[in-house]
Amino acid sequence: MKNSISFVRPVITKAAAALTLLAATLASAQDTRSIFPLLPPSISTVPSNGDVNPYGVAFVPRTVPDDGILRPGDILVSNFNNSANLQGLGTTILRVDKSGKTSTFFTSPAQQSGLTAALGILSNGLVLIGNLPTADGTAGTAQPGRLSFLDRRGNFLGALNTTDVVNGPWGMAVHDTGNGYSGTAQIFLSNVLSGVISRIDVYYSPAEIKVSAFVLASGFNHRTDPAALVLGPSGLAFDPRHDTLYVASSTDNAIYQIHDATTTKATVSATLFIQDLTHLHGPLDLILLQNGHLLVANSDGSNADPNQPSEIVEYNREGEFLAQMPVDPNNGGAFGIAVKAIGEDAFRLAAVDDNTNTLNIWTAVIP
Repeated sequence: MKNSISFVRPVITKAAAALTLLAATLASAQDTRSIFPLLPPSISTVPSNGDVNPYGVAFVPRTVPDDGILRPGDILVSNFNNSANLQGLGTTILRVDKSGKTSTFFTSPAQQSGLTAALGILSNGLVLIGNLPTADGTAGTAQPGRLSFLDRRGNFLGALNTTDVVNGPWGMAVHDTGNGYSGTAQIFLSNVLSGVISRIDVYYSPAEIKVSAFVLASGFNHRTDPAALVLGPSGLAFDPRHDTLYVASSTDNAIYQIHDATTTKATVSATLFIQDLTHLHGPLDLILLQNGHLLVANSDGSNADPNQPSEIVEYNREGEFLAQMPVDPNNGGAFGIAVKAIGEDAFRLAAVDDNTNTLNIWTAVIP
């Protein structure tokens, strides 16, 4: 089923072992071949209202115009819990600038709380954020939520909330061909309450945003959980070279593929790419490096192992395990991750630690 909305907005003028080397550098500060701290080792993600439980992470693209709040290289972080640490009641998106200074970019109304890892930014600074609210922090009161559109000044523009395509938005991947002012994009959205992956096709210009949406794939296992709240299709990563979408399943501890992700006009089937009960422990977020390797953040929401806490796991393009690095010494710390390529041989990696409510940023050099 296809859904469409249109609303007017205000006119506003080579490396097989990158992660292995990353972990080695953390252990030895003298090894400068791989990564080094780009910003202070840990940046607090707690805003002035006390929200905790950072979920989503996204880099602001270099094309964003300079007439808003956002600047190229900024990082946005969404919070899922409120100051009382109740799940699904957080309302803030935090902005981290290049110097590590933080400020609140957006605060949602209370009834639109529970900002998730479904966070993305288009070339013009248009911010997309999904939410999964609860009434009391428990899975029994989880609600479908919606996908909201914000401008680069943090103003709310409109939302998509038809439940066949937006039902517990949990993860996001963005394929954007815009130039900083106008363009088209495909927004991929995982829905943890329905087991559905949606594709939202967006046309945007300085005066208008047009949106149409449909179910790209369905049938992913999903369930509520007393501790993790919900489990199901989570992190998404898009490979534009092969038109393939990768889907992390926190229920199955697996990674799936959806082929012809941007071109198909109908609902398709996903295929299993990686099933790894040894190294996948409730995978929550997923990114693709420029060499085709996948990095997966384990939330430990399922298949937890105290000997492998809060791991970021690296797989090569064939799906073979390469390395892993803990974000936190305890389970439950690895949630949102984001990547920004720096030329062909390096990338910037941002990862939240959900246990300490912090953001860590490294630059990894691919030797």
